[in-house]
Amino acid sequence: MTAQIQEEEEKAFAVALDLHSVRLSDEQFYQLCQDNDDLRLELSAEGELIIMPPTGGTTGSRNSRINYQIAGWAIADGTGLSFDSSTMFILPNGAKRSPDASWVSRERWDALSQTERDKFVPLCPDFVLELRSPSDRLAYLQEKMDEYVSNGARLGFLLDAGAKRVYVYVPGQSVESIDNPRTVSGDPVLPGFVLDLKDIW
Repeated sequence: MTAQIQEEEEKAFAVALDLHSVRLSDEQFYQLCQDNDDLRLELSAEGELIIMPPTGGTTGSRNSRINYQIAGWAIADGTGLSFDSSTMFILPNGAKRSPDASWVSRERWDALSQTERDKFVPLCPDFVLELRSPSDRLAYLQEKMDEYVSNGARLGFLLDAGAKRVYVYVPGQSVESIDNPRTVSGDPVLPGFVLDLKDIW
């Protein structure tokens, strides 16, 4: 990536619109996303509509490789389903979030109605992963990871590719920061899953 392209990407941070006076319902937000499917939208628990810029090619390729690894493991393991960054979850606190990669146990997935599965999924994933792109502020992603954990995620990975660092989130534990790891394990939440980072850095 050239310095000029990276500089342009770094300027394209997410924009938050205050919608406190509107308070979109779940159905209204769902329809808003359907009507603007070229945008990446999230809604905070406080009612802020967050408009995120699309990722660049480097981040998109990294995220594709990450999802490939998680999906392959999930299919072989069979105890849950993996989801990519286009999947929206409604967290218990009311926030609507789309992690870059996630996994939900089959028991929790099977408890949902078909309508709940087809629309925005009304639960927090058991596992979430966020991949920091040049347009992402680290502090913002760290806040999102804390939100996932406080809403029921049992494991979270925040990958900062630029710094070659992984932050591991587990409920009730301090965040673990690992510099330049070759792999990171998903045990025990994702038994036997090891994320290979050699092609991500």
